[in-house]
Amino acid sequence: MVDKIWNYKNKTLKKDTIDEVSAMYKIPRLLATVILNRGIPKDDVKSFLTKSMRDIRNPRLMLDMEKAAKRITAALSKKEKTVIYGDYDVDGITSTALLYDFLSSLGADVDYYIPDRKGEGYGINIMAVNKLSRQGAKLLITVDCGITSIGEVEFAKLQGMDVIITDHHTCKERLPMAAAAIVNPKRPDCDYPFEGLAGVGVAFKLMLAVVMELGLNTTEYFKKYVEIATIGTIADVVPLIDENRIIVAKGLQALQKPSLPGLRAITEVAGAADKPLDSSAVAFAIAPRLNAAGRLGTAKTAVELLLTRDMNSARKIALQLDAENKERQAMEQQIYDEAIALIAADPNFSKKRVIVLAKEGWHQGVIGIVASRINDRFYKPCILISHSNGIGKGSGRSIPAFNLFDALTHCDKYLTEFGGHAIAAGLNLNMSDFDDFVKEINKYADSVLNDSDMIPRVNIDCDIYGNDITLDSAKFLSLLEPFGMGNEKPTFALIGAEITNIAPCGVENKHLRVRVRKNGVCVNCIGFGFGPYAEELGAGSVIDLACQLRVNNYQGTESVQLLIKDIKRK
Repeated sequence: MVDKIWNYKNKTLKKDTIDEVSAMYKIPRLLATVILNRGIPKDDVKSFLTKSMRDIRNPRLMLDMEKAAKRITAALSKKEKTVIYGDYDVDGITSTALLYDFLSSLGADVDYYIPDRKGEGYGINIMAVNKLSRQGAKLLITVDCGITSIGEVEFAKLQGMDVIITDHHTCKERLPMAAAAIVNPKRPDCDYPFEGLAGVGVAFKLMLAVVMELGLNTTEYFKKYVEIATIGTIADVVPLIDENRIIVAKGLQALQKPSLPGLRAITEVAGAADKPLDSSAVAFAIAPRLNAAGRLGTAKTAVELLLTRDMNSARKIALQLDAENKERQAMEQQIYDEAIALIAADPNFSKKRVIVLAKEGWHQGVIGIVASRINDRFYKPCILISHSNGIGKGSGRSIPAFNLFDALTHCDKYLTEFGGHAIAAGLNLNMSDFDDFVKEINKYADSVLNDSDMIPRVNIDCDIYGNDITLDSAKFLSLLEPFGMGNEKPTFALIGAEITNIAPCGVENKHLRVRVRKNGVCVNCIGFGFGPYAEELGAGSVIDLACQLRVNNYQGTESVQLLIKDIKRK
């Protein structure tokens, strides 16, 4: 097992401050400590815990939002043909469905278009713009794409088509200024207070801006579309803080009994119906099935699932998506095995800080998932490239210390196109430049990373003691939900715990059951993937645990249990 670095979020927090917040909001000291350690000012604790719609900001605060809303209402009044131009991942699919359904409900002449992943690739392309123009489109609204499409937007304008860009990806130096409006909280000249919205979050705010422009009820429309916005937000792994936290909290409440037939059907197929639905269930059960459409087939199938109002039709589509997801899983494993074989055959692998692998024929819809798995296994940035006829299309995932978008910007002379975020990005290149690209990105990585950056981290909220390990504490911590990036489940350090019982469990003894004692309090622990420790430790051993408190329900009896995230031997 790899020794991980434990990062404490804050070891300077004063006891008096914890006591004050605990008393002020009538919450346990442990919960108060976690909240304060996450940088929540004490005066904002109430809003953090209540997750009220009142804290959703006016969408007009975003640059060009009012301009975009006015252009859309003008299109509505003139019955201009409008097209939503989306993306084939879950963020793009939900964004497309949300705006299409909303504008349809207002009587708009609206259609949607999602490019084919394999044939067209990500973002706006001139062939699609030309096709849509010939079909009479006068207004093109992008969702989850478009911020780098300078030439394509200029071409659309020449065809007599206005373009509204809504996106959330990192901006390059030049923006597509030929657009009628550019709505992106990451615009350098945009003062919107929160940059972390997903593409569907920006589309959601645009919907609310149009509602305001028309004088309709914003609360009604917020509730109508928050389920779709929640799925896209969780799936795109944006920080679940600020407005995202409120959107997802309200959406998860609604998703306990989904209003849309498509969402009911997909939860049934995923085996998530009649169970409490949290952000993990959306991320690992619902989102992959929606994603499978754009990865292996056509993303239109997933959009149709979200738009249909017929339950029988919804169930048929959900079953199709489930079958495609199983096919995707098999393909993913094959590509993963091939990628690991390439790594094993590379004698210089250990010297490279960035993993870049390429193979002809790898499915472009799956390589991003595999890159994420390899990133997790080796704790190195990973880019996988599928190529054909000398053209490579890649997808990358990174570690916190390595900004992948900045790295690709540095290497842009070897790329024909790229875009994305610090942690995830896509790229295109000519395979004749592949070797030079690999050398350049590793040279850049050597200049910005040190050895400690390449060691996995465990982020610790604070130490816990015997009297903190209670069922009430575990239940109170649920007030921090929804959990996700930027608001992970709290992880604690239990220092100097004595093992009273230890045994491997599970298939091939991969997992570990431990009972430990601290300050006279005994508690059961479970460690998934920690089975090998059973041979190294025994009763009486003293260990430090990085762990999470959770409620274990066995045969109707609730008890507190520790979920092990790391073990350090004394």
